[in-house]
Amino acid sequence: MEDASSARTHSRIYTAPRTEVSQNQGKFRIHLNFPGRAVPDHDDHGYGPLATVVESFMDPGTLIRMHQHRNEEIISWVPDGVMRHDDRQDNELVTDSEHLMVMNAGSGFWHAEETLADDPPLRMLQIFVRPHSLDLEPGIQHEPIPGPVANEWRHLFGPKGTNAPLFVRNDVDFYDCRLDAGATVTLPSRSDWHTYLYVFDGTVDLGEASIGDTESALVTDDSDVTVTAVEDSTIVAFTINPDAPITRHGTIGR
Repeated sequence: MEDASSARTHSRIYTAPRTEVSQNQGKFRIHLNFPGRAVPDHDDHGYGPLATVVESFMDPGTLIRMHQHRNEEIISWVPDGVMRHDDRQDNELVTDSEHLMVMNAGSGFWHAEETLADDPPLRMLQIFVRPHSLDLEPGIQHEPIPGPVANEWRHLFGPKGTNAPLFVRNDVDFYDCRLDAGATVTLPSRSDWHTYLYVFDGTVDLGEASIGDTESALVTDDSDVTVTAVEDSTIVAFTINPDAPITRHGTIGR
């Protein structure tokens, strides 16, 4: 885990380098990003209901066998390539750049993941959200998502009742953006919520801070902060209610 003292602080923007917390299982590799580690003296690796953001790699011809998750919301965001899913509810789903999957594990959900031999190498984010309550009803959402518009945020999931196409059972909203070199957007924000930014690829300036490929930042107020692309970049952002009730009993996202 990152030493919080190594985070670079700009006003209320806390930035952190690429995580060194990783697992290598050969054809399946992950890097775990912990949003709470950016803030000095923060006593939680997660930040409110956002437990961790996992950068996952699967080589062609990789099978992750059937396994169970409990008491966490797992979101699969695939900007390129395909991730193939099956489960004990007889779903066979393909998640790609045109679809998003949310697995609301609740009291227990069994699934497997796979890439076929002729699929491209896969790099995706798997996002773990802590639900507000234990042992909720399990289920899965797999929906088409609106096509991206360059230099605009796309709202992909949020709490029930938002205009996002999918939901999680706690106070987290998720956005992505393809930002052209030189373009500027305002970081998503909500009153009294905080925002976590992750740079999937490229380099951006966030306020006075520079955030590079696979680096991240946490903005701990709801003031307007601009994001400007130094080069073509793909970025994601989470608005988070830091005071939301949370559970910490997830299989992965504790």
